Amino acid sequence: MSPADGGDRGAGRSDAGQPGAENPGAESPGAGRSDAGQPDAVPPPPPPPRPVARTAELLGRPATAAVPTGGGSICDAYRVELADHGYRGELADDGHRVELADDAYRGERADESRGTAGSEGRGRGPVTVFAKALDAAPADFFAAEAAGLARLRATGTVPVPEVMAVERDVLVLEWLEPGAPDRAAAERLGRRLAALHASPAPSWGTPGEPCYLGPLPLTSPREPVADPAAWPRFHAEHRLEPLLRAAVDSGHLAPSDARDVERLCERLGDEAVSGPPQPPAVIHGDLWSGNVHWTADGQARLIDPAAQGGHPETDLAMLQLFGCPELPRILAAYEEVRPLPGRQARVPLHQLQHLLVHAVLFGGGYGAQSGAAARAALG
Repeated sequence: MSPADGGDRGAGRSDAGQPGAENPGAESPGAGRSDAGQPDAVPPPPPPPRPVARTAELLGRPATAAVPTGGGSICDAYRVELADHGYRGELADDGHRVELADDAYRGERADESRGTAGSEGRGRGPVTVFAKALDAAPADFFAAEAAGLARLRATGTVPVPEVMAVERDVLVLEWLEPGAPDRAAAERLGRRLAALHASPAPSWGTPGEPCYLGPLPLTSPREPVADPAAWPRFHAEHRLEPLLRAAVDSGHLAPSDARDVERLCERLGDEAVSGPPQPPAVIHGDLWSGNVHWTADGQARLIDPAAQGGHPETDLAMLQLFGCPELPRILAAYEEVRPLPGRQARVPLHQLQHLLVHAVLFGGGYGAQSGAAARAALG
C-alpha cells in the first residue's frame, strides 16, 4: 500500500529514524514507540472463524491451520488442521496469522448430551478434518446430515466420510483428499449405486426423523409406508406439492408452469407417467455432481446427502441434471447390474423435485425449467 493508505509504517520519519522533514524537531505520535521509548505492542490477531474454533473445541485439540474450502451453496466450510495437545503455533485464515496459546481452543470432548466426536479426535497425532457451518441453522440440520451419512454407510454399499463431531452449529467430517475422476472409479460408483438402490428402506421418506434438501425441510408420512404402489402419492404430497407452493409463494414460478406441475401431481398414479411400482430403497437424495467427491485414493465418495427411502431413479436423474464427470460410464455400469427399462422417458419426472428446489432458492430460469419438466413428464 502507499503511505496515503497507511501501509508504510515509516511514514513521517527519515531513514535515520529522526522526525521527518514535514515535522522537524518533533516526535511523531504513533510512529512505533510508546511514551517509555519501547516499541508499541502489536495488536492481537483476529480470532479464528467460529467453525474452526468450534472444531478444535469439540475434538479437544488446538487448530494449527484453516483454509476456506467449498462446502456447497449454503454452508461455510474449512479444511482444518488439528495438532496434538502440546502444539504451539499459528492459525492461517485468509492471509491472517493467529497465534495459538498452548491451551487455545480446547474443550471437553462431546458426549451424548452435547453431540458426538469421532475416534480421530481422541488420538494425539495431527489430523486434518473438514468443518462446515451455517448461520441460524435449524436445530436438527447437521444432525440430519450426519444421520443421512449413517443411513448410507449402514447399507455397506457406498463409501462416505466419517462423522467426527456434530452439533447444532457445526458438522466435522474426516478430510478426504481430492483426486481426479477416472474410468475405474466411475464404473465402481455405478455398481455401488446399483447396490445402494437394491437396499430396502423401511418407508418412503424418513418418518419421525428430519431430512433436508439443501436448506429446505422435507416432510414424510407420520407412520411408515412401504407399499410400492404408494410412491406416486408420497412423491406428490411430500415432495412436489410443498415445493410447488413455496415456488409460487416466492414468485419464481409462473401460473402456467404451476398448473402443469399440478396436472402432473394429479396423474402420478398412472403408470404410463410414473413407471412400474417400486418399493422404497435407500437413496442419496441429492446426488448432483458436487456431492460425488472423487478422492486421491481412486474412489468416488458420496457426501452431503438427503438420504431417505425413495425412488432410485431420482438419484440417477439428479446426476444427469447438471452433468457429472464420467457420467456415461457410471450409468452403463449401473444398468449392467440393475437395468431400468424405460427410465430415460421418466428423467424429467425425477428431475422436477430438484428443479423446484432451485426455483425456490435461486429463481432465475429454474421456474420455467420446472414447468418444462412437468410437461415433458406428462408426455
